[in-house]
Order: sequence, then structure tokens, then C-alpha cells
Amino acid sequence: MMGKPVVRGTRITVERILEKLAAGESIEQLLTAHPRLKHAGVLAALDYAGPRLIN
Repeated sequence: MMGKPVVRGTRITVERILEKLAAGESIEQLLTAHPRLKHAGVLAALDYAGPRLIN
């Protein structure tokens, strides 16, 4: 994925998850749209991005 961080076991980038959440998509909608993505993966993406969002 061009060196971008992804959720383990998927090809879904942290950036894509953040974009979808920022656009108003719910975690449940993300999980439905991406069956391999798990709730823990979304939380891990948010945790990973958290410090980077502040700076």
C-alpha cells in the first residue's frame, strides 16, 4: 500500500479508515463494507493515528 500503515491482515490503510470516519461513516458501516476488518482493527488504527493527529 505504498508504505502506508495498514491494519494487520487487511489491505485497508489507517488513512482510509480515518477518512471514512471523518466523512461520517460509523464503525459498523466500515465493518460491513470490509468484512476482513474487525472492530479491534479500527480501534488499533485510531490508537496508531491518535498522537499523529495532535501534532
